[in-house]
Amino acid sequence: MLKFIPIKASAGIIGFESPAAEYTQLNLDLDQLLIDHPSGTYIGVAQGESMKGDGIFSGDLLIVDRAQEIKDQDIVVANLNGVFVCKKIDKVQRCLLSSSKGFPPYFLQEGDDFQIEGVVTRSIRLHRPFKKQL
Repeated sequence: MLKFIPIKASAGIIGFESPAAEYTQLNLDLDQLLIDHPSGTYIGVAQGESMKGDGIFSGDLLIVDRAQEIKDQDIVVANLNGVFVCKKIDKVQRCLLSSSKGFPPYFLQEGDDFQIEGVVTRSIRLHRPFKKQL
């Protein structure tokens, strides 16, 4: 279990004392903090640039919850014709939306093999790549 140190990190130098000189250690369990339904949740990796407008960049971790009710405009991971995609769902117009310019909406058509795999509840930016391949 990780220890949480509740300090604010400044980008500039404002003094010489360590910001962690006086802190309180709190037990922090990232599973409890980030995952609402452990048995229905998996983690994926974003690939591509189509969701940058929603703050999801290539290489980010996606926490995907299969137990969440899918609501209009949710960001979802779906299987579309054998390809996993991360898009915003427009339930009214029956289409998948990207949040970056240059990516047109995809309107679901008769004959599409389409299944929503879960709702993206959180994304995590990696500032250094994993040492091990995922």
